[in-house]
Amino acid sequence: MADVVVITGGSAGIGRAAAQQFAARGCAVGIIARGQERLDSARAELEALGARVHTVSADVADADAVERAAAEIEQALGPITVWVNNAMATVYSQISNLDAEEVKRVTEVTYLGAVNGTLAALRRMKQRGTIVQVSSVLSWRAIPIQGAYCGAKFALRGFTESLRAELIHDGSPVHLTMVHLPAINTPQFDWARNKTGRRSKAPDTVYQPEMAARAIVFAAFNRRRDVFLSKATPPDHRGRPLRRPRWWTRPWRAPALTRSLASRRRTRMATCSPRRRATRPHVAGSATRRLIRTRSTAVGRPMPWQQGWCC
Repeated sequence: MADVVVITGGSAGIGRAAAQQFAARGCAVGIIARGQERLDSARAELEALGARVHTVSADVADADAVERAAAEIEQALGPITVWVNNAMATVYSQISNLDAEEVKRVTEVTYLGAVNGTLAALRRMKQRGTIVQVSSVLSWRAIPIQGAYCGAKFALRGFTESLRAELIHDGSPVHLTMVHLPAINTPQFDWARNKTGRRSKAPDTVYQPEMAARAIVFAAFNRRRDVFLSKATPPDHRGRPLRRPRWWTRPWRAPALTRSLASRRRTRMATCSPRRRATRPHVAGSATRRLIRTRSTAVGRPMPWQQGWCC
């Protein structure tokens, strides 16, 4: 019997790409989203792939609407085996410029929407099932301009870890997993409310929705506690510190840091005794550059002065 997958926010972006990949695997797909026009378009695409599809226009912030949508999808497609909480909302603004209604809306969609979907799924997954929470690197490390969204994602991670502990204690067959994503090229940067006065743009490196969809599909059918996409996302669930940036161990990739280190070296050499300088010829002026340049060329690593912005 084919799996029945429900995706919230599945009419565009990551959710739509995930729906296409689930359909390609032969799954029946149910989509919950607000825009009826995009729902119709997504339905046509999935039916062209030969999948059974049922769409429901509903707001995930409304718990009763999510419950009714889940019941409707289950009646149309069969018992739900995979539920993907993907719907989100955000506002690009400094926290001091946000109003209460904006924070409330972001929290209701991004956090409470996932909670409502999780509760609806748990009521139907008695024997088996997988709940996939689509999370973000911002659930581990907050950034400016997206305070409301970061708070909602932090809350979702805490809720998920608490629920996971309860499921393990009860011996439940339901599997709960989180997919942590980096910056993804989705319409959110154009659709979200922007109060900064500047055009919003995803930070480098940006991944396509199909990459995120592959991670979601993998998480749905492989029992993993957490799935991290790319090196930009945080560490595993054992609480290791965040990965150090590349310039931490490769200082030539950070101009300001390299200039600081070079300045310290010059200060140390100026204050040390002539005898010590004589015993350490490998750190003396141009000889240092010749030596390091030779070594760096051998391993293919250009040094700062070869790039024109240092020393």
